[in-house]
Amino acid sequence: MRPAEQPIGRALALASKRITTAFNASLAAEGGSVPAWLILTALRGSRWRTQRDLAGSLGIVGPTLTRHIDNLEQQGWVRRARDTDDRRAVRVEITDKGVEAHARMRQKVVAFDRRLRAGLSPEEVERLRSMLDRLASNADSG
Repeated sequence: MRPAEQPIGRALALASKRITTAFNASLAAEGGSVPAWLILTALRGSRWRTQRDLAGSLGIVGPTLTRHIDNLEQQGWVRRARDTDDRRAVRVEITDKGVEAHARMRQKVVAFDRRLRAGLSPEEVERLRSMLDRLASNADSG
């Protein structure tokens, strides 16, 4: 039996995919990506973080984060060091070059956000945030 209307989850998933693709393309203009942006933003918030802490805060599994950090390290945007207190732990720090890349990407993020908000009032944006929060909560309670 076919639903009378498109399920909201499908509409949300399709919109999310389109927005993520466009967001990635915007960041790619500065050599970045959504994961690079998220990682650099998290690192800007604290000087040294362990890879494990970083993975947990971003909801990225360890091996995937390792691959992203490998790429960022190759670009000179982050560096790794063993934790002096726990040699099993690896700390990640943003470099000066990473700070510069983050600043360039931030300009793209702000412009992309303006593009997404085009034609929406502040009240509509707030309603959207509220609805997205409720949808996420409903998904979690399932």
